[in-house]
Amino acid sequence: MSDLSISNATLPQCRLLINGDWVDGASQVDVLDKYSLQRYQRAHIPSVEQINEALAASEAAFRANNQLTGYERGLILDRAASKIEERIPYIVDVLQHEAGFTATDAANEARRCAVTFRLSAEEARRLQGEMISMQGAEKQKGRVGFTLRVPLGVVCAITPFNAPLNTVAHKIAPALAAGNAVVLKPSLHTPMAGCFLAEALIDAGLPKGLLTVLHGEGEVAEHILSDDHVRFFAFTGSTAIGRKIQQLAGLRRTQMELGSIAFTILAEDADLDQALPKIVNAAYRKAGQVCTSIQILLVHRSVRASVEQRLTEMVNALSYGDPKDLDTFVGPVISEASALRIHQWINEAVSAGATLLAGGTREGAVIAPTLLTQVSDSMRVGCEEIFGPVMSIRVFDTLEEAIERVNATPYGLAAGLFTNRLGDAFQAARELKVGGVHINETSSSRIDLMPYGGSKDSGFGREGPFNAIREMTEERLITISV
Repeated sequence: MSDLSISNATLPQCRLLINGDWVDGASQVDVLDKYSLQRYQRAHIPSVEQINEALAASEAAFRANNQLTGYERGLILDRAASKIEERIPYIVDVLQHEAGFTATDAANEARRCAVTFRLSAEEARRLQGEMISMQGAEKQKGRVGFTLRVPLGVVCAITPFNAPLNTVAHKIAPALAAGNAVVLKPSLHTPMAGCFLAEALIDAGLPKGLLTVLHGEGEVAEHILSDDHVRFFAFTGSTAIGRKIQQLAGLRRTQMELGSIAFTILAEDADLDQALPKIVNAAYRKAGQVCTSIQILLVHRSVRASVEQRLTEMVNALSYGDPKDLDTFVGPVISEASALRIHQWINEAVSAGATLLAGGTREGAVIAPTLLTQVSDSMRVGCEEIFGPVMSIRVFDTLEEAIERVNATPYGLAAGLFTNRLGDAFQAARELKVGGVHINETSSSRIDLMPYGGSKDSGFGREGPFNAIREMTEERLITISV
């Protein structure tokens, strides 16, 4: 880990991984500690020539290693999971600096990342096609048909800052399990996490060149997109950037996990003792910077007063500030610019008639956990993705009204519903236009083995190793006449 270790004398260097070697880029940029807003490390940016070299090396590595069996790929991923688990204290320290995560959020991110690697290892071992009943057709006696799942080639993963280990794992681990080579472009806000995963895979025995790490902004991604060596793009980020990637990808395959305004519905019969702690966790963990963090809580009018009173007390009790403080529940957002935007949206809402029940203040990149009510659809907190520790309460009278409110947004990633009525649960499951409906859980409920993805402007395709490995392979039909 010498290339990645933190030195007291110099800033840590996040270098480029090209053809199995860590190399310097053509330029470097500062990466800030998200709480202190001071320089923490340096990320290396590749030249066009380095990008071209990296993509050619990825294609060559794919061709050189396409005889690796699923069993062998599974062993590598299992060993990488063990490396991740061994290094959790180091990971926590890095994520507290470069992502602003609390110790709890950072450790959870690392543990889930290891789980995702192990799930992908299992899928590598059991990836298979299916038999085709050829003799069910006329004049096909003696003919046998079956399919194979074969890798696509080079897969590019473009990943965000808010889950810099586990979202990366959900893209690169299934891709490697399927037999592909991978080019990773992590967020420049959190480059060290991507380098760490690459080191874990190298130490686990991943053949040279099967994983490439290139840091940079949109121009690096655009150059990768212009190269036909890359056959699949897995992206998590904004809907606007997703549209651009889709246009540039053309007929090549993509998987898009895009923007969201996440809702959770509290019916009049909901068990508030069960629901409210889950709601607070889902709204404010990772400083609300999860695509499925509850942005709007739809509350039945009959329980509004009780919910507002209890949530106000719970949110005001949340500690916030320095992520190195073990008592901190909400750390900084990813940048001071993001904090300024979030704070502006809060102030705009209050000026337009919203009521501030908790929080509403900013210091540096830290936004106090904020709870609003009396929010309208015309306010940006109610109609645009805020991506911060802010939850707004809206009132409804019928389940149909709540479902209509969720469906009115252009997004459709996930929704939660707390109710004890089985009929209402199934109605929501049928009618909510989202990728996942969680009954007696929040919109932010996720287990790494389940399919995960959205509809409408929230994207398409599914994460989760079982689903992702099938998206990153193609089905080849084989028939034999005897």
